[in-house]
Amino acid sequence: MSLINSVVKPFKATAYHNGAFIPVTNETLLGKWSVFVFYPADFTFVCPTELGDLADNYAEFQKMGVEVYSVSTDTHFTHKAWHDTSDTIGKINYPMLADPTLALSRNFEVLIEEEGLALRGTFVINPEGQIKVIEVHDLGIGRDAKELLRKVQAAQYVASHPNEVCPAKWTPGAETLTPSLDLIGKI
Repeated sequence: MSLINSVVKPFKATAYHNGAFIPVTNETLLGKWSVFVFYPADFTFVCPTELGDLADNYAEFQKMGVEVYSVSTDTHFTHKAWHDTSDTIGKINYPMLADPTLALSRNFEVLIEEEGLALRGTFVINPEGQIKVIEVHDLGIGRDAKELLRKVQAAQYVASHPNEVCPAKWTPGAETLTPSLDLIGKI
């Protein structure tokens, strides 16, 4: 069964955020849009390029009322150490969630059990706590924050315009579609 439209399962985690350790739960997500970006491990290769790209685009997510959470199976202490020693990771202002119990990675179905690491999983969560977008990559394939921004914009648009859908490559201001019998075979 797909996780699409399912509600995020209850969880409690600790994040490293702006120089402090903070609690984050499923309740924290309610009332605003959230993005969870799972990655395999701190102090690795592709991961800092992705997290740095998210950091470079974080202000855009914030303007849209979206909180970004990076998640790995490392501890919050490891997140702090990485943040303190890497120029790329040092520019992160979003919460870095720790999942040393592997519970979050299991709940979001991205855990590689035999390695104790998460696949590159991206989840867009609406203010009601429902998962609206899922993208999962193999470990060697990095993601693009600008494409994630576009997907969040589409999810927010569809949420506020329930009778419309966003076609491929849709961007804000572009034409949407209103599903109807008249469109069948016309596109």
